[in-house]
Amino acid sequence: MAKRGGFPGGMPGNMNNLMKQAQRMQRQMEENQKELETKEFTAKAGGGAVEITVFGNKNVKSVTISPEAVDPDDVETLQDMIVAAFNEAMKQADEANEAMMGKMTGGLGGGFPF
Repeated sequence: MAKRGGFPGGMPGNMNNLMKQAQRMQRQMEENQKELETKEFTAKAGGGAVEITVFGNKNVKSVTISPEAVDPDDVETLQDMIVAAFNEAMKQADEANEAMMGKMTGGLGGGFPF
């Protein structure tokens, strides 16, 4: 009598259901990724003198610099504020991406091997 489901040699499980589940999970991941790509993350530096907004796909949407932040004798401070705001906005986007992936993988840790 033939074994139902699985592979020859006795590997248990129903591959058809497993494949359907993987495809469903892949669709969910694609939908969540599209949603994340349009989500905006904004960070400020220098008490709000510099504001940067990025999308979840890490493309910069906007950079706003207060006129008070522009001091020709101190360009380095303005540059530092831009870098700080940019890095914080990217960190927010990364954290949102990690949170989304964590929900999808159910805390499997390390992701998938493929």
